[in-house]
Amino acid sequence: MAQTPGTIIYTKVDEAPQLASASLLPIIESFLGKASLNVETRDISLAGRVIATFPENLTAEQRIADDLAGLGELVKTADANVIKLPNVSASVPQLEACIKELQSQGYDIPDYPEDPQTDAEKDARARYDAIKGSAVNPVLREGNSDRRAPAAVKAFAQANPHSMGEWSAESKTRVATMGANDFRSNETSVTLSAAQAAGTAKIVHTAADGTQTVLKDGLSFPEGTIVDATFMSVKALKAFYDAQIASVAEEGTLFSLHMKATMMKVSDPIIFGHCVRQYLAPVFDQYGADFDAAGVSPNGGLGAMLDKIAEMSNGAEIKAAIDACLASRPPMYMVNSDKGITNLHVPSDVIIDASMPAVIRAGGKGWGPDGNEGDTTCVIPDSSYAGVYAETIDYFKETGKLDVTTAGTVQNVGLMAQKAEEYGSHPTTFELAAGGTVEVIAGNGDVLHSHSVEAGDIWRLASARKDPILNWIELAIERQAAEDCRAIFWLDADRAHDAELIKYVTPVLEARGLSDKFEIMAPTPATRASCETIREGKTCIAITGNVLRDYLTDLFPILEVGTSAKMLSVVKLMQGGGLFETGAGGSAPKHVQQLVEQNHLRWDSLGEFCALGESLRFAGTPAAKLMGKAVDDATEKLLSEGKSPGRKVGQDDNRTSHYYFARYWAEAMAAQTDDADLAAAFAPIAEALASGEDAIVSELKAGGGTAVDLGGYYHTDPAKAAAVMRPSATLNAIIG
Repeated sequence: MAQTPGTIIYTKVDEAPQLASASLLPIIESFLGKASLNVETRDISLAGRVIATFPENLTAEQRIADDLAGLGELVKTADANVIKLPNVSASVPQLEACIKELQSQGYDIPDYPEDPQTDAEKDARARYDAIKGSAVNPVLREGNSDRRAPAAVKAFAQANPHSMGEWSAESKTRVATMGANDFRSNETSVTLSAAQAAGTAKIVHTAADGTQTVLKDGLSFPEGTIVDATFMSVKALKAFYDAQIASVAEEGTLFSLHMKATMMKVSDPIIFGHCVRQYLAPVFDQYGADFDAAGVSPNGGLGAMLDKIAEMSNGAEIKAAIDACLASRPPMYMVNSDKGITNLHVPSDVIIDASMPAVIRAGGKGWGPDGNEGDTTCVIPDSSYAGVYAETIDYFKETGKLDVTTAGTVQNVGLMAQKAEEYGSHPTTFELAAGGTVEVIAGNGDVLHSHSVEAGDIWRLASARKDPILNWIELAIERQAAEDCRAIFWLDADRAHDAELIKYVTPVLEARGLSDKFEIMAPTPATRASCETIREGKTCIAITGNVLRDYLTDLFPILEVGTSAKMLSVVKLMQGGGLFETGAGGSAPKHVQQLVEQNHLRWDSLGEFCALGESLRFAGTPAAKLMGKAVDDATEKLLSEGKSPGRKVGQDDNRTSHYYFARYWAEAMAAQTDDADLAAAFAPIAEALASGEDAIVSELKAGGGTAVDLGGYYHTDPAKAAAVMRPSATLNAIIG
């Protein structure tokens, strides 16, 4: 896919951000057209990816291109200029819901086969498995991450502090983690020599009777790649869950499980399923054979289980047994107390990088089944990064909540290019059918890793390549020089993978004479150091691997500015292009629900504004730079005038915020003196938008409080979505 010069690619995604695009994108297209800049869209939504995967089943009108594959090639070029909005990282229940919706719309696509038997079912399953989970980000992130709160966002948060829960030293909230026989403790790591990198590697399982099975072949890694392997003991995992259920009952807290079953799409649904199984152990002991016969799996969550159980002949009996079991267990952290949706209902409902900061921001509180807040035991099975949240909780217990009005900021430089580290491990993660030994054998015959395993254990291999690592170190050096602030590499010398990374980091810093500008700390002490730094009102840069990048760019922004969706997120692509993500954060399904029921969309497009400004500056033409500067001016004024979306019907929502953004953007362009032609082009637009305020706002809010029809959830009807998201005839006429 080639990118036309002067063109910005704007991605079509899912849920709330895609609905917001129906309102915002026409404004962007109209305004950029006046500066001879073009905007093109590419569909990376879940529905779009499903449709593109089965072209042979569809009519010519239904078929669409595989835009994700095309973008994957584009981001490897110097010309790439892509604005990427948050997309759904689909769990199996979400994928199945999307498939059913498309089928109802006339798309002849197969069901998702839970237990594929025929060749056709196995083929469909393989295609769908390539779509579920985080299928988009690893393809597009051909560079490392630079994430920070924009100055205007940070200043606004300090002047208008968000609510923060009170912390007490007596809080019972804590983090529980395995600490042994998990991914962290069983990890081994090696940096490949030239000889080991020659040819291809393979992963081989040898059973106790000597039977060998090649789990994966043809693995190719260049010289200098750090290759890790590890496993989690299922026996230890089950014992850990049982112990924590008992401890929570004694402590009188809420039980909460925090994982990322969307991003870690192979391992975490299994780990999640084991939690459901242990929580309902008496039910599985009694009805396990019935569940197997009916295809009831705990990996999709309690909600999916209950749907299938309702169809069973003894479903009512089993449902009563589940209710009785839950009543005997400690109360659970709830996703929606009013609707009885628990922490264990859907794997994608409680995502650790959003759920843990929410608990911490709330003073260690979670919502219980009685609709009241309570202290919660935060169960994070693998101990790799659990210490970050444990230390944050301990710090605030000791010091009290963060003062938002004076707090500094933690920026992040994250290693993520070319599927670095754990988030690139999906194709090399396995639930082992039998005990024995798993080995990683290099092309030259060297055994890189060897683990003794038992049936049911979860084994994985991850890697980080040399060029992305060196690029990450250079990006860290660049950001520290720009900020002249404290900078910490979050690396644990006692962890196998981190020890290999340190072997790259230390020589570069020494050779550049910069060792005194950087610290290297394990994640737990680095957490405390960063909390102390921002409490002093100072800036700190966290230089981290891929998973910590994801976790920290939610944790600190949620504490500092109230949300992670307002972060500036720049991916400096390794071949020179730019990928501009619209901040961390999910795609807000609750926002969609509110829009459908009340015609009010509270999604805040501030992340899109920030990404647009950066993309325009990257485009590089004088006109583009002027437009980018005007975007920043408009964003700052939008915040200062309090025109961001509110939570309730009758308040400003996403659509009214877009009107004010367009108005302030046009006014900034009309006021600038560097390009008289552009100023003249935008002057009448700015005037019309200002004089039409009463009519426009009235038209935008006219339908508030009434239900709307989008023609779908994952695959909305474009005309219906446009009617809902662009209801102001006055505004539409001005924009053109």
